[in-house]
Amino acid sequence: MSGESDTTAGFGLRGTTGWFVGGALGGAIGAIAFGIVMLLLDPDVLEAAIPAIYGLEPAGPLGWGIHIAHGIVLGLIFGLLVTRPSILGMLQTDVETDVLSRSGIILRLIGAGLVYGITVWAILPLLVLPVWVDAVGGSGAELVSGAAGGSL
Repeated sequence: MSGESDTTAGFGLRGTTGWFVGGALGGAIGAIAFGIVMLLLDPDVLEAAIPAIYGLEPAGPLGWGIHIAHGIVLGLIFGLLVTRPSILGMLQTDVETDVLSRSGIILRLIGAGLVYGITVWAILPLLVLPVWVDAVGGSGAELVSGAAGGSL
């Protein structure tokens, strides 16, 4: 991979703005995918439990909006993390396996995004959410944690 550029512009993304836009878009797409899983497992999670975490009454697509906003924020965090020289350097490193050595930076970024998404999926709803809800006195954490655990 030594022939590849180590700048963000070298990947077809102009400056750091491209990474953040891509991160936000990827986060929204990931949130929609996870939202569909939650919808199939228990529709009340999106309709009632997510707004209840913030002390809001269920109102139409409010739960979807909050869920997608969470995904966008998490995608922005991924965009910020992946632009760090240490992480970007790992993604560009030459590897010994044939499959990975033939993959370009885009496939490696997609793989990193999947690992990040699965990690977030496992940690936030199962560990962080119950603690947060206890601290702020909201409700609905059991429903979200149960749906997340069932979907894993």
